[in-house]
Amino acid sequence: MFHILPMISTTFIAISAIFVAIGWYLIKQRRIEAHKKMMITGAVFALLFFTIYMYRTIFIGNMNFGGPEEYRIYYQVFLIFHITLATIAAVFGLVTLYFGFSNKISKHKKIGPITSVIWFGSAITGVMVYFLLFVLYQGGETDSLFKTILNF
Repeated sequence: MFHILPMISTTFIAISAIFVAIGWYLIKQRRIEAHKKMMITGAVFALLFFTIYMYRTIFIGNMNFGGPEEYRIYYQVFLIFHITLATIAAVFGLVTLYFGFSNKISKHKKIGPITSVIWFGSAITGVMVYFLLFVLYQGGETDSLFKTILNF
């Protein structure tokens, strides 16, 4: 069961990005209610991803890079970039949702497109991390978060 969790969580983050893209398209069409529904759905899928990710991190650990040793440093730099992007996207996402739900529309309009672009970058790099760990190369050992990211 634990081997399927990364595939499920990665699928959820990709679905989240698709809903955000649809929501962005809908707001350009001035379809506000449909936009809200898509963005909330995107946020729910992102929360599902995060829940599975945290469960894996706390109770199972993180997968080390299993590819060639000479590529490890490139993978780790890429992983740190992805984690930084994902963290920024999450914070921006929460702020953007807050502005939308609290009817601070001018602030929501200003930060929304920035949030979406950051979110797309986070989702794309997240899918790439999955492919590097589970598709392109066979994953390495499961380890603590810091050992996996920083190799110590």
